[in-house]
Amino acid sequence: MCIGVPCCIKTIDPNHPNQAEAVVNGIICNIDISLISRENNQSLIGQWVLVHTGFAMSKLDEEEAQNTLLMLNAMQEEEADVAVLFQAQDRF
Repeated sequence: MCIGVPCCIKTIDPNHPNQAEAVVNGIICNIDISLISRENNQSLIGQWVLVHTGFAMSKLDEEEAQNTLLMLNAMQEEEADVAVLFQAQDRF
């Protein structure tokens, strides 16, 4: 199963501007933001993005991100693959 997970960008690596630290459900992960931004990456701090296999694929508004997280949380009970997303770092 392929799942995109909404994450909020917290920091951009000043030495590697295509690398960011993002958080979802208290889990911190390192992501690549090169697919969504080519300039002024600092403006992405605080923005929600959809992450798949470590890459930010698109930007989301906060409401859409929160709704998606609610659905993913609800799926945990039925899908073991989804539960893993919320139990360990760097899974997405």
